[in-house]
Amino acid sequence: MTHVTADPEASARPPYGGFNTVALRLEARRVLRNRRTLVFALGMPALFFLSFGLPQAGRAAGETGVRQLTMINMAVYGSMLAATSCGAAVAIERSVGWTRQLRITPLLPLAHLAIKVLTAMLLGLLSVAVEFTLGAASGVRAPLRVWLLSGLIAWLGSSVFAALGLFAGFVLPSENVMQFVGPALALLALCGGLFVPLPFLPESVRSFAPFTPGYGVGQLARLPLTGGPVGVALANLTIWATVFLAGAAWLYRRDPAR
Repeated sequence: MTHVTADPEASARPPYGGFNTVALRLEARRVLRNRRTLVFALGMPALFFLSFGLPQAGRAAGETGVRQLTMINMAVYGSMLAATSCGAAVAIERSVGWTRQLRITPLLPLAHLAIKVLTAMLLGLLSVAVEFTLGAASGVRAPLRVWLLSGLIAWLGSSVFAALGLFAGFVLPSENVMQFVGPALALLALCGGLFVPLPFLPESVRSFAPFTPGYGVGQLARLPLTGGPVGVALANLTIWATVFLAGAAWLYRRDPAR
């Protein structure tokens, strides 16, 4: 007679590894209650747009592409900043032992990271909406497909930087994480052509810019307006998303042993 022994851990696992709308809603509410994060993630890109975008408001009609590009670039930068800062907040949770508590629950690492990434993308979506609203209010005009496609790409690209924030949050101490992430994001935005068009940058910067994480999402978000090849930018986005997500998952698994 054969006896079958049930796996107690498997039987205790919740559906979808613990990923559900209740957990997602609670995490989103927790993030949206953090006023400091909202001001930093939504306010700074908006300030940049008002500083660099509005001065273009007096340009002739044939030069309105400058305003459009500035709006799209700042939307991408805003989504990058919002998603990364949200993901990097995991460093604070680690410092108070919250991630260790989660590790002794049936919540699967993949489900936990999915909740974190989606919450960070929600903040990225808000940042894109703020930039596009400011653009429309300041006189930026573009075909509907440009608004939709560029906004969608800027938002989806924030998933890469949500994973980057999680990666940094698992590596860096909570008291220093934004001190490293903030300047690093500014450098990545520069390499992505978000502050200055890439043709105006030195040859040394242009040569390695396509290998940096900000390049892919910046190029793809501008394509509905400027056109151009897709292959290199899409490969850049895919590779960095895979690297950061795999790295964050690996660091989350080994974190309790540290």
